Amino acid sequence: MFDWIQQIADWVVFDVLGMEAKTHLAEALNFFIYDTTKILLLLFVIIFLMGIVNSYFPIDKVRNYLSRNKLYGLEYLMASLFGVVTPFCSCSSVPLFIGFVKGGIPLGVTFAFLVTSPLVNEVAIGLFLGLFGAKTTLIYVISGVLLGTISGIILQKLKLERYLTPWVKEVLVNAQREQDAFISEKQTFRQRLPIIWDEVIKILKGVVPYVIVGIAIGGLMHGYIPEGFFEQYMNKDNWLAVPMATILAVPMYSNASGILPVVQVLVAKGIPLGTAIAFMMGVVGLSLPEAMLLKKVMTMKLIGIFFGVVTLCIIFSGYMFNLIL
Repeated sequence: MFDWIQQIADWVVFDVLGMEAKTHLAEALNFFIYDTTKILLLLFVIIFLMGIVNSYFPIDKVRNYLSRNKLYGLEYLMASLFGVVTPFCSCSSVPLFIGFVKGGIPLGVTFAFLVTSPLVNEVAIGLFLGLFGAKTTLIYVISGVLLGTISGIILQKLKLERYLTPWVKEVLVNAQREQDAFISEKQTFRQRLPIIWDEVIKILKGVVPYVIVGIAIGGLMHGYIPEGFFEQYMNKDNWLAVPMATILAVPMYSNASGILPVVQVLVAKGIPLGTAIAFMMGVVGLSLPEAMLLKKVMTMKLIGIFFGVVTLCIIFSGYMFNLIL
């Protein structure tokens, strides 16, 4: 499907630049040109399509639907699915978390959204399709949605509302904050299109630097790190590899666009896919910057419980990926 992109990359590196094949720099540059072109193309298409979806299902409508309708347990799944169609990293999801709580949505349902949103969105899906193919992408999306759903149910059962900060409790008694621009249902698709296009450009401007840096790092690793270098430390026979990868990822911070190209190279160098994805989930979904933002709305005890539950679910997902794939 993407052979024409590989041909362009080969032409630029070997014909235009005249570099010798099999050299470290040529391999790294070829990888960078191929992956950058392919991923940016996929991101543009998928972000545009999801922009159309978002224009018909704005945040206000989803929040009101979740808060006013009894869904008999399906609200956790609905919130997790809503996380899929929102292109937010873990830090930018926090303001929406506050809006959900203010809207009267149960805390566990809100957590389901908060877990899934940075892990599975149009950016992550576009990257996964380009890097790992449709089958792995489908499994990842399903596991990400289940991860958010299960985490939300567990956290709701623990009845953690008492661990919200006094600031949140004060906010809850005030009038709801006005939301961003709302697209009227009466608008035609042609009228919506400029708004959708502006949102596509805004998202691309936000993620393209991360994509380029991530692929550049991946390209250097691809060209210079020997095959099997990581496998000696995180091979499939080491049962501690998944929790180690997850815990080591917490001090780091990136979004999916920055870390997925690195994950691709880790897999190519011998790390099992489940272990690499557990590392990615830890980087994207559990970060120190997110913890600092959450401190505004949660006590340290609630942050610890939230991170603990999500960490256990990520580790379980990592083992399941290794078994399935």
